[in-house]
Amino acid sequence: MPPISLSHARLPATLEVEVLDEYGDTRQQAIAAERPLTLYLNRREIVTLMTLGADPEALVVGYLRNQGLIERREDLEAVYVDWEVESAAVVTRHLPEDLDERLGHRTITTGCGQGTVFGRLLDAVPRQPLPDTPVRQSVLYELLENLGAYNETYRSAGAVHGCALCRQAEVLDFVEDVGRHNAVDTLAGHQWLEAANRLHEGDEKSDGADIFYTTGRLTSEMVIKVAQMGIGVLVSRSGVTQKGVELAERFGVMLVARAKGRHFQAIHAEGRLELDAIPARRPGDKRRSKA
Repeated sequence: MPPISLSHARLPATLEVEVLDEYGDTRQQAIAAERPLTLYLNRREIVTLMTLGADPEALVVGYLRNQGLIERREDLEAVYVDWEVESAAVVTRHLPEDLDERLGHRTITTGCGQGTVFGRLLDAVPRQPLPDTPVRQSVLYELLENLGAYNETYRSAGAVHGCALCRQAEVLDFVEDVGRHNAVDTLAGHQWLEAANRLHEGDEKSDGADIFYTTGRLTSEMVIKVAQMGIGVLVSRSGVTQKGVELAERFGVMLVARAKGRHFQAIHAEGRLELDAIPARRPGDKRRSKA
């Protein structure tokens, strides 16, 4: 498989502005960047993404992958980002035969930083059966602790979401961007680009990711994207939507919502989540497990 031609157009994720605080003092404060990047696929304009600009090549590859506009990583030839004209040009060997139909059918989503999903959202299916990955409660707690070291942009500037590819409690890759869907698309892009590099070098091993973490809501489009990445466990510090629960059941994804500290709400977890680190109940907590 020939190597993919890539630009390397990363920009700083934060900028500094002067602010006036509640004490009347002025100081420099880091803020999250927000840059428009118009995506062209084989010279055809597809969408404009608002992004930090920290990893634009992986973002656009992951976006096209998760939208189903590039179906195989072997078809990817080149990705070139030019910030002077705020554009990303992607060249692929093949386009879906129903590209016009896909681009003409959009679903408006709840996703910040994205807004639409191409194609028929509810007809989406994972590209392969998802692994029935078991997770221990103690491993979940360890993972949440480990993730605390990775939100650098959020700590300095706020206004961003973070997503991570994990192997049990190990954080394999972490990305922040102005929208959670930009972050998950960038991770999907990393998966494909790094897999392509490994194949080019004769290494066929996968990254081994079996848990996906996001700081954002567990909505329908988030479940779809993670399922398309071949991951069967989705964890968030935020809540979950009705359609997210429905699609997770259809695809075989275990959801772990409101995961923070020692608290979580697991859904579709029977036979997959081992409760080996149950914390002591707080005084006055009258919640009971169902018999």
